[in-house]
Amino acid sequence: MARREVLMIGNPKLREESANITNFDNLLKEVVQDLKDTLSYLQKEKNIGRALAAPQISYLKKAIYYNSNGEEIVMVNPKIIWKSEEMFDVWDSCFSFEVAFFVKIKRYKKIKVRYQNEDGKEVVQQFDDDLSELFQHEIDHLYGKLATDYLIDSENIIMRSEWEKRYK
Repeated sequence: MARREVLMIGNPKLREESANITNFDNLLKEVVQDLKDTLSYLQKEKNIGRALAAPQISYLKKAIYYNSNGEEIVMVNPKIIWKSEEMFDVWDSCFSFEVAFFVKIKRYKKIKVRYQNEDGKEVVQQFDDDLSELFQHEIDHLYGKLATDYLIDSENIIMRSEWEKRYK
């Protein structure tokens, strides 16, 4: 249980599809604790961020940890089972980009996700707006996709310092 190094864009492991988790054992608990420790550190260090996916810390299994405003969610084997027709533009960044730049992309405004919690219990939950965007981003990591894959126009990329001037 420790803070782990986050893989950076360009690392081929970020492009690999993660495996489903079948054992809800001590190894999963250790990985979740590493996600918690790493996210907590990054939130303090970067002053941004709400979630982290296991592949970002070299664990190629389908697990996500979210912590924001006192709410924690552990998602194991998440799958988006429904998407709204409505989409919206978001400025997306990533700890695997060192939050050095943002890309403006389209995401679904609402999604429903089926996942298991840390104990293996199935959960179905709907996420709207910023949480919809966030969980689409994190679930993408489990399939080797990055926010930059959605970039269509080169005008839709901005360095963090400029983003903070304009949008924060």
